[in-house]
Amino acid sequence: LLISLGYHVWLWHKVRTEPLTTIIGTNARGRRSWVAAMMKDNDKKNILAVQTLRNTIMGSTLMATTSILLCSGLAAVISSSYSVKKPLNDSVYGGHGEFMVAVKYVTLLTILLFSFLCHSLSIRFINQVNILINIPLHQADPEMASIVTPQYISELLEKGFLLNTVGNRLFYAAIPLLLWIFGPVLVFLCSVTLVPVLYNLDFVFATCQKCCKLEVGKRNGDLV
Repeated sequence: LLISLGYHVWLWHKVRTEPLTTIIGTNARGRRSWVAAMMKDNDKKNILAVQTLRNTIMGSTLMATTSILLCSGLAAVISSSYSVKKPLNDSVYGGHGEFMVAVKYVTLLTILLFSFLCHSLSIRFINQVNILINIPLHQADPEMASIVTPQYISELLEKGFLLNTVGNRLFYAAIPLLLWIFGPVLVFLCSVTLVPVLYNLDFVFATCQKCCKLEVGKRNGDLV
C-alpha cells in the first residue's frame, strides 16, 4: 500500500511543479483553452459543449454506480454470516483474526464510499458547468457577466475533473485492498504491477514531447 501511496505523492508533486510532463497537467491546460473556445463562439458550439460534458457525466455516473453497488455487496457480507468473511485456511501470511478480517472489509468499504462521494461531487460540478457555459454573456446583466467568466467556469470544470480523478484513483486502490483479504503477498504483487501501469498512463514521455514540438514548429513555419 505504501508503494501506491508514495507513487501518488510523487505524481502530485510532478503535477504541481512540472504539469506539462504529466497527462493530468496537460489535460487541465487543454480544458482551460477548450472552455474559452466554447464560450467565445457559443452560438455555434453550444451543442458540442453539452455533448462533451454529458459524456464525462456518464463516465462519472458509471463509476459512482459501480462503487455504491460494491459497497452494498460488502455491507451485505459484513452483516451476514457467510463463510467468505472467514480467512482462507490455506493462507500462509497475514493476520487471520476476526478483528483483522473486519478491519480489511471496513477499510475496503470506506475506500469505495469515498470513491462514490468523489464521483457524485464531480457530477455536481460538471452539471453546473453544463449550464453556465451556455449562458449568453452578451445578453446577461453586467454583474453576471463579471462573475461568470471563462476563468470561473474553468475552475469549476477543474474541480469536477479533479474529483473524478481522485474517485478513479480510490477505485484503483480498492483492487489491492480487495486482494488484502487473501493475504499481504497478493497486495504487494498487485501494487508492484499497478504502479508501472499507472506511470505509463500518467506521464508524457520525451518522444511525445518532441513530436509535439516538431508539429508546433511546422505549423509556425507554415504560418510564416
